[in-house]
Amino acid sequence: MKWSLFEDKLRERMSNENIPGAAVAVCQNGKIIYQQGFGVKDIDTKEPVTPNTIFGIASVTKSFTALAIMKLEEEGKLSVHDPVINYLPEFHIQEVDVKSIKIHHLLTHSTGLAPIQRREELNQFHEHLTYLAETKHDVLGKPGEYLSYCNDTFLLLGTIIERVTGRLFRRYITEELLYPLQMHRSTFSLEELDRLHDVSTPYIFNDKKGRYEKQNWPTLGNYEVGGGIRSNVLDLIKYGEQYLNNSSNAIVSVEQSNKMRQPYLSINRKSAYGYAFEITPDYHGVTLIEHGGGQPGVSSNFGFVPERNLVVSVLTNVSDVASRDIWLEAVNTTFGIPLEKKRYIEPIANFTIEQKERFIGNFQSEEGTCLQILLKSDALYAMINEKEYLLRASDENTLVLVANEKPIRFYYDNKGVIWSAFFGLRMLLKTA
Repeated sequence: MKWSLFEDKLRERMSNENIPGAAVAVCQNGKIIYQQGFGVKDIDTKEPVTPNTIFGIASVTKSFTALAIMKLEEEGKLSVHDPVINYLPEFHIQEVDVKSIKIHHLLTHSTGLAPIQRREELNQFHEHLTYLAETKHDVLGKPGEYLSYCNDTFLLLGTIIERVTGRLFRRYITEELLYPLQMHRSTFSLEELDRLHDVSTPYIFNDKKGRYEKQNWPTLGNYEVGGGIRSNVLDLIKYGEQYLNNSSNAIVSVEQSNKMRQPYLSINRKSAYGYAFEITPDYHGVTLIEHGGGQPGVSSNFGFVPERNLVVSVLTNVSDVASRDIWLEAVNTTFGIPLEKKRYIEPIANFTIEQKERFIGNFQSEEGTCLQILLKSDALYAMINEKEYLLRASDENTLVLVANEKPIRFYYDNKGVIWSAFFGLRMLLKTA
């Protein structure tokens, strides 16, 4: 294993992408085969990152919540096929038949809602149920019809956990998952985080000003259900091992945890979404199961390869960087695959000017994501977060960001007009 090449590439990436600190850990067959900190956890103090350094893990938290649901199902306390209103009778969304929304749809982000405006000041689940009921939201289709990441419906799983167990969500996750897995440096509590040592400082890099901006840890409110755990790469290794067939400390049976990695809804030509995991089959003969996360000051990626009893975790202390690519490079290094190998490559197509013009427009969500497709000098570009990216054509439904091979899939109405763009696991609606 040529970890020196991996490290050279990571240090180059950290310089190019303005990553202050990162940590990586790799475990195979129950043994840590690689662990390393890179850069600094705090720019002012210059303290180095270690494998024990605590970072935010953001949406990697979602698989903990999904695992808790699997545990409760195995105990006979609920079923993923139960309607949500069985547990939350006050659950209501305008213009949606909530009787048809099941726990399965919360787990797979397929309730039919487009992403909605975040309300992090809401700290009680009943407040979020009121917000969902009293505010009009964009509806994509029927439950199960579209995959579109929606933190505001995923967090209802925390409400269900509280109703079924009679315990606070974070207390249940801590006592039933974190403690049994001996994840002693993992916590939801910001107060506890202040008392722990070796904790990273979160940053955003301001491109316009060319400098890092320190961030406070977000309080998140109800969104902690899908993004509230702070942890380190070694604790995440302990967590990941319980998904492997040779695990001696699994929270649920293999049959039950396998439900989380079934390909329920397509993400792209190769990958699909399960229960808080992205599944990519047949990657050099193995299956990649992973999930990333992002918050102000956090970019994370975690996952495992069941056929090889491999777990890999990557954490950084800055927003909007390619922790997902670092994760795959660590997997590639372990398997002796060239670092630059991707999960898959979209095919290449050639479009006429008329074909390219169909894609021009603005797409956005209430959550805040904005995507603009531009045509300049016969070339298509995407404007994302005030950054411009060259696009190439893949097929009549798909454009690809050349810089990172990320696809954008477009949806047409019955008149052949584009009404939505699927990007970043979210359906972004075209604006007038």
